[in-house]
Amino acid sequence: MAKLYVGNLPRSATDSSLSEFVTKAGFNVASALVIKDKLTGAARGFGFVELSEGEDLQRAVAGLNGQSLEGRALTVNEARSPRTGGFSGDRDGGRRDRGDYRRDY
Repeated sequence: MAKLYVGNLPRSATDSSLSEFVTKAGFNVASALVIKDKLTGAARGFGFVELSEGEDLQRAVAGLNGQSLEGRALTVNEARSPRTGGFSGDRDGGRRDRGDYRRDY
């Protein structure tokens, strides 16, 4: 399934309002999720929409990017997978064996 990143959402956005917005734009939605602050529960201004099987991702991006929701121009892109791993290939975090094994206490 195709997954969209939707940015610049209004603080009042909910999962259902995001799903309804994308559906009204002519796309079938499998799920919609507005990301919320863990402490306050307020929308953080972005979310993700999973399109139903068979929906054209590029057509959805082109059709939704820049559209206005509650007066805010949305930024819509293909959602990317989060990066895995914390280092860029080296197992020692970028440090090289210099022979100094200092400890910070």
